[in-house]
Amino acid sequence: FDMFSELKFPVPWGHVAAKAWGPSDGHPVLCLHGWLDNANTFDKLIPLLPRGCYYVAMDFSGHGLSSHRPAGCPYHFLDYVTDVRRVAAALQWRRFTLMGHSMGNFSFSYCFISPQFCFLYPEMVDKLILLESLGFLLAPEDTEAWLKSKRRVIDRLLSLEAKQQTPKARSPEAALQRLLEANSHLTAEGGAILLQRGATETPAG
Repeated sequence: FDMFSELKFPVPWGHVAAKAWGPSDGHPVLCLHGWLDNANTFDKLIPLLPRGCYYVAMDFSGHGLSSHRPAGCPYHFLDYVTDVRRVAAALQWRRFTLMGHSMGNFSFSYCFISPQFCFLYPEMVDKLILLESLGFLLAPEDTEAWLKSKRRVIDRLLSLEAKQQTPKARSPEAALQRLLEANSHLTAEGGAILLQRGATETPAG
């Protein structure tokens, strides 16, 4: 494990960086760093772990060699969970071990990223390893609603990103009709006023 490789996974605002150790066909282990750290957190630990695994330590957005999110965009805990889902999809991992590190209570959101991912995508994680971290605490009565809403947000976002369709060009009349269908409270006059600023004219329409 003296040697490692650098990886990059494209995201809409740039890339998520990672470093990997071990055989690429080994059992997959995704390693998540803690508060204000980066993938190098695992440099001293990985050589002590079983050799038959493929360890990938990612830099969360705005950390290490990963791209920062655009200026003015907050770093919400669910964004980090989504980054984990993006990396797993890029690696084409359907099931893997998740190992997360956090600096105790210094970061409420960071110490819950690994457990939250397991909670949202239990079918993807065979084992969860927590280093200096806590489990994910959620009131039982809130569990089902939280699970459904958060997973729906992540899955829909990644589905839209994967499509990357060119915006459809419509005639002014068709664009107005589409707007009125999407908002039943609009009048045709109100919709036309909004389209003056809400639509862009291109050669195609």
